[in-house]
Amino acid sequence: MQATGLAYKIAFSLLRGMNTTTAGEMLRRLGSPEEFFRLDARSLRSRMGVKSDLADSEYRSSLLETAVREAEFIADNNVRSSFFTDQDYPRRLRECADAPVMLYSLGNGCHDPLRSIAIVGTRHATSFGTNFVSELVRAIKEQIGDVTIVSGLAYGIDIAAHRAALQYGLPTTAVVAHGLRMIYPADHRGEAARIVKAGGSIVTEYISSASPNRGAFLARNRIVAGMADAVIVVESDSRGGALCTARIGSEYNREVFAVPGRPCDTYSRGCNNLIANNAAQMLTDADELIQAMGWPRQTDKARQTELFKPLSPLHQRIVDHLRQHPDATVNELVVQLGIPFASLSSTLFEMEMADLIITLPGGRYGVISKT
Repeated sequence: MQATGLAYKIAFSLLRGMNTTTAGEMLRRLGSPEEFFRLDARSLRSRMGVKSDLADSEYRSSLLETAVREAEFIADNNVRSSFFTDQDYPRRLRECADAPVMLYSLGNGCHDPLRSIAIVGTRHATSFGTNFVSELVRAIKEQIGDVTIVSGLAYGIDIAAHRAALQYGLPTTAVVAHGLRMIYPADHRGEAARIVKAGGSIVTEYISSASPNRGAFLARNRIVAGMADAVIVVESDSRGGALCTARIGSEYNREVFAVPGRPCDTYSRGCNNLIANNAAQMLTDADELIQAMGWPRQTDKARQTELFKPLSPLHQRIVDHLRQHPDATVNELVVQLGIPFASLSSTLFEMEMADLIITLPGGRYGVISKT
């Protein structure tokens, strides 16, 4: 198989030390990923202005061979791929200086949802933690509606977040630390399949042959934080990956929340420390989250719909007249609009109850400004 545009992008993303900042500077000098691989080593070093071993011909050839195989895997397995300059690359992640150059995903989940939160925590979640996650997601669904839940598909709080999203019908994105030939942990293959089937996504920065390792799990945390508007730590010991995600979220200017717990509880230490050090806002229920994020509740949206729904022809006629003739009395309206007194009185009462008009001193009427 010949190298395609996709293969060149994949190979470019595999260069040592690559992130979107480095890649952007290199593309500014070279013009395209293809140019990086087509130039001879001497010309490439001259264009880049450095004596980098990245220009070694054998090294570049090996990356391109790997990338060609990966492009075949993508085509054969319905994998979505997003280069950092592509339109479908997640906009939130593009804001992050150390974001991955390439993303791969299974499923049709939206990577740019209107609202998105990351829920993370210990792999040793307690019943308190899992119950809190479930109640939080349920309340978000009921009060806000469409919010994407992002987490890492790990044991404990992560899988509780994905399961709650599936249970209550919210989209969810699982960011994994390995290639898409596998699911780790294997115990969560069922949930991964349900996420994809329900319209969510399994996302990774790694090519399909990559296996999980400690460094990959740590790197994965920046994607979890980067794809969300807020990071919520539900349970964590005084050290752990969830605290790393919270720190990265803060660096990315995301809102960071932590659920407090008893001082004697091992897996509340990290959350309590975040709150004590002003590194996270205390979170005890969905109301606090909704208020802090400034999200309109379903009831608010329903009220807005009611207030701004189209007026009936008669109501619109009265409103238009009152705008042109402020402070008109009911008798003046009877004469000017040619509407019988009894009918007009009843209509004016309806409009007053609907907050369309207001009664002024002297039996006059005015239009409420929001109409």
